[in-house]
Amino acid sequence: MEPKDLKKILTPPVLRKAEKLVDGYKIVIEPHKEAGFVGSAVEFPTAFARGKTREGCLEATKEVLTAAVATMIHLGGTPPAPASAQLRTAQVNVRLTPTEKDLMSRAAADSGFKGLGDFLRAAAITSVKSAFKHLPS
Repeated sequence: MEPKDLKKILTPPVLRKAEKLVDGYKIVIEPHKEAGFVGSAVEFPTAFARGKTREGCLEATKEVLTAAVATMIHLGGTPPAPASAQLRTAQVNVRLTPTEKDLMSRAAADSGFKGLGDFLRAAAITSVKSAFKHLPS
C-alpha cells in the first residue's frame, strides 16, 4: 500500500496532526548510486523514501513519514516527537581513538548531521530499535 492510499483511510484530523509532527522532524537526504537520493528522519530512521532529485526525495520522505506517523496515531500509538522538542538531559561519555573520531566525524558530515553527537545518537537508536523490536518508537 502506498502512503497516498493510506490518506484515503485516515481522517483529516489525524493527517493534520501527523503533518505537524513531521514538519518538525530533521530529515536527512543522502545521495544513492542507484536511487538518486534516499531520505529519512533522525526521529524515525526506519521510515525512508527515495527520489531521483533531492527535492523529489524530500517530498517522498515527508509523505512516507506522514503516513507512518498518521498510522501510529490512528492505531493509538505515540509517534516520536521532533528532536528539537525533546529535552536531552542524560549524558554518556564514550572514549574513541583519534582515528575512530575522525572517521565517525566524516561519516556524520557526509550524512548531513550537525555533529558527531547527533550521528552517534541516531546510529545507536537505530541499532537498539533493530535489536529490541518491542520498544516503542
